[in-house]
Amino acid sequence: MRRPCPGARGRPVGASLSLPPLLLPPLLLLLGSLWASGTPAKSGPEEDDGTLSSGRVKRGWVWNQFFVVEEYTGTEPLYVGKIHSDSDEGDGSIKYTISGEGAGTIFLIDELTGDIHAMERLDREQKTFYTLRAQARDRATDQLLEPESEFIIKVQDINDSEPRFLQGPYIGSVAELSPIGVIRTAVADLDREKQERYEVVIQATDMAGQLGGLSGSTTVTIVITDVNDNPPRFPQKMYQFSIVETAPIGTAIGRVKAEDSDVGENTDMTYQLKDEGGGDMFKVTTDSNTQEAIITVQKCLDFEAQATHTVVLEALNKFVDPRFVDLGTFRDQAIVRVTVMDVDEPPEFRPPSGLMEVQEDAQIGSIVGVVTALDPDAANRPVRYAIDRDSDLEQIFNIDADTGAIVTGKGLDRETAGWHNITVLAMEADNHSQVSRASLRIRILDVNDNPPELATPYEAAVCEDAKPGQLIQTISVVDRDEPQGGHRFYFRLVPEAVSNPHFSLLDIKDNTAAVHTQHVGFNRQEQDVFFLPILVVDSGPPTLSSTGTLTIRVCGCDSAGAIQSCNTTAYVMAASLSPGALIALLVCILILVVLVLLILTLKRHHKSHLSSEEDEDMRDNVIKYNDEGGGEQDTEAYDMSALRSLYDFSEIKGGDGGGGGGGLQSGLQSERPSLPLPQGAPSPELDFSLFRDFISRKVALADADLSVPPYDAFQTYAFEGADSPAASLSSVHTRSSSEQDFSYLSSWGPRFRPLAALYAGHRADEEGDAS
Repeated sequence: MRRPCPGARGRPVGASLSLPPLLLPPLLLLLGSLWASGTPAKSGPEEDDGTLSSGRVKRGWVWNQFFVVEEYTGTEPLYVGKIHSDSDEGDGSIKYTISGEGAGTIFLIDELTGDIHAMERLDREQKTFYTLRAQARDRATDQLLEPESEFIIKVQDINDSEPRFLQGPYIGSVAELSPIGVIRTAVADLDREKQERYEVVIQATDMAGQLGGLSGSTTVTIVITDVNDNPPRFPQKMYQFSIVETAPIGTAIGRVKAEDSDVGENTDMTYQLKDEGGGDMFKVTTDSNTQEAIITVQKCLDFEAQATHTVVLEALNKFVDPRFVDLGTFRDQAIVRVTVMDVDEPPEFRPPSGLMEVQEDAQIGSIVGVVTALDPDAANRPVRYAIDRDSDLEQIFNIDADTGAIVTGKGLDRETAGWHNITVLAMEADNHSQVSRASLRIRILDVNDNPPELATPYEAAVCEDAKPGQLIQTISVVDRDEPQGGHRFYFRLVPEAVSNPHFSLLDIKDNTAAVHTQHVGFNRQEQDVFFLPILVVDSGPPTLSSTGTLTIRVCGCDSAGAIQSCNTTAYVMAASLSPGALIALLVCILILVVLVLLILTLKRHHKSHLSSEEDEDMRDNVIKYNDEGGGEQDTEAYDMSALRSLYDFSEIKGGDGGGGGGGLQSGLQSERPSLPLPQGAPSPELDFSLFRDFISRKVALADADLSVPPYDAFQTYAFEGADSPAASLSSVHTRSSSEQDFSYLSSWGPRFRPLAALYAGHRADEEGDAS
């Protein structure tokens, strides 16, 4: 807030707010240093509308700002300023107070005098000003005597902070040999290879470097970056390596590295070889990791041909900076000498492989050819030869161990094998482990030793109404020989058939011949088949021939000339039926044969089954003696029907009718489904000779067949046998007079009920007889 300075009093008078004229006079602001300086400030928009008599605008004072110097180091509180009201009579009735930023802590006011002091050391770099409010109150009533006024305490700056580099230390870079730029160098050309890093201290001073100013410093590291200004250099001018002559292609001989003072990709280099001999025996590649030159074998080495190889190895930078081309060449050379070491090598064939030919009619022992092998270590060292028998299992050829001459060991046949591939071995005479192999191909030359033959056993048909000159059959020939000039066959009828009145033979001159009719019509009733012998001759040498027969059948044909029927059934079938129809017919015949055989087998099996049933009594069961069974109620262990279906001998006897054995035999063939148990032994007057004969026959059959057990191992229930001299041991129908009571059997459970009923019934019968 500002108000103009009254001219009558001659000193500034200030009030906290613009008040009406009737209110208390404004507060008087004594502004410390500002008062002392007497710096006026032009009034703002609220300046008084009055003007001086001279017409100039009134000037006012800035009364609402205090200034205090930062970093005060005194022992007493720092006086800031004074607040005073015009209504203050000095009697202590007015109390001055402040509020706002730092009030009561940083800034304190004397309630009586209104003096403001700073109690702490202020720092403008942390806070530049403080905003406070001033009040003048009645000490008795604590009421505001004037409206509250706001004022600012600004902290005045002193030179107490030196300049600082906020992002130090700094690192910069400059390429070596760089031109002059913002950063000037003290030398004309920087060389990274001599020194690649520089450290520079930079100092900043305030107050334009005047006395009393402060300064700050930082370190700047300047890195000299590399440029490709150094060529590669070999540490030495000659390198020597050695390798055996049997080293395979691609074997590494050695490594050589050229040095380069540059760094990074400026050290990348390539190598190349210059062979003075022009043989290109070696190859060089670059190891991308170590930048070394790797020298490898590119062609097979031979100590006997050349024992030492000298090549020039050249190294050059991959990336060349054209700015530094004038510094000199960026490549270097070194001599590499490779010594080939001798090893004991097997003999070598001269030539290593080849082709030989021999006539197929050559005699056993004939020379096919000669192979030659020399020892590369010593040409006059003896060599021995052999044939790998795995390539000649039949030993068709042999070889002379000293001369290498290959001869035939067996007779040759071009038609069986026209080529032979054998493997020949050559080894040192005193060291058979040094062996070399060579594949040899032997071609068997053809000799005309096979006569020509008709291609197939030709059969032709001719219609009865055939016309003269009609083509019947075209004949071709096969010959197992293969003459170099090709085949040429000649056809003619045999001398005895030259004057054949029915057919003629025409040589077509393309190794085929044609058979034509000679007259009109044929009669198959008179002759239905003609045999035409044909003589075939080859061109030799020597000339060979053979005779083949053409079978011509006379057939009946329709008006169109299609064959309808011939006298020979087989020929008609062959002419009229297709291969598929013939196969179907054969399959049907085969199925019929299988069905007939199956029916016969079933009938034979049925007859044998019936005969076995006639010979064997149906009551004859096989019983195992080691099977105890499950008691009387167990009907599963044995066939109980055999025990229950016994003969009724009284009926047999009565039905005999004087017939003798016939009646007995018929009684044996009949069975009853259910008969009661026999009561007592059979009558002694019965004739059991038939049973004895039956059992004797069974015993004889069992003894004759060793695959079955003896007949005494069978239990037969059909015949009980003769009477025993001993009495019956069975309690059933016993003649004993003992009166034993078997009623207790009924209390033994259901398993003994049939036995109890049996004995109870027996006693009841005896009592009835006695009565």
